[in-house]
Amino acid sequence: MTAKAAPNRKHSYTIPCSSDFRDAVMALADKRRVNVADLARSVVLVVSAEEISDFPDPGGPLAGDREIVVLKSGAAKGKPWQRKPRLQVRMAPGYDAVTLRRALGVALSIDKGAVDISLNGGIEQQAAPVVDESLMHEAREELTRLRSIISALSFEPLPQGIKNRNDALHILGFPPGSLPDGKSMKSRFRTLASIHHPDSGHGDHDRMSQLNEAMDHLKRGAA
Repeated sequence: MTAKAAPNRKHSYTIPCSSDFRDAVMALADKRRVNVADLARSVVLVVSAEEISDFPDPGGPLAGDREIVVLKSGAAKGKPWQRKPRLQVRMAPGYDAVTLRRALGVALSIDKGAVDISLNGGIEQQAAPVVDESLMHEAREELTRLRSIISALSFEPLPQGIKNRNDALHILGFPPGSLPDGKSMKSRFRTLASIHHPDSGHGDHDRMSQLNEAMDHLKRGAA
C-alpha cells in the first residue's frame, strides 16, 4: 500500500503596513507580473533568515493611516469600513508577519537598485555616493550670496498702492516717465514674478500683489 503524500498546505498571513508600502509592493508585483506572495517567497528562498532579520523593518501603519474597504458579509455587508492597511500573503507556514514585511522591503530595495543579491545568498548594500564636501560648501555659499542679492534688490511695497503710472514703473523697476514696450514689460514681470511669487523660496504675497497691480495699471494705460 502506497502512502499518500502530505498535502501542500499554505498559511494566510496578514501583514500590517503603511499605505505607501502596500501600494509600492503591489505596484512591483504588477510590474513583475507576479503576486505579492511570489515576491516574498523569492526573497526568503535566496536570502538567509539572519540577513532578512537584519534588514530594517518597514514598520506598520502610523496613527491615522487607514484604508477603506467594503464589507462582503455579515449584517453590515456592502458598507464601507476603515481599517489599518495590510497585505495578505499565502505561503508555507512557519514565518511571521514581520519577517515577510522585511522580505518585501528587500524586494523593493532590489528593484530600486539599493541592494544586490550575491550568488551566495547575501545582501550587498550599494555604496553611498561620495559627496565632494568642498563643492557642497561652495554651493551653499553661492546660495547664501544669491539670497542676499535677492533680498537687497527686493522692492518695498508702496503703502498707498499703485496710484499712477510712475508708481507702476517703479514697482517693475523702470525709470519714472519711461515708455517700455509691451514685450519689455512682460519680460520684466515674468522675471520678478519668478522671484516674488508666494510659491517660490523667496516669495512674498504683498510684493506679488503689487506686481500684478502695476502690470494691470500699465496695460490699461497702453490700451
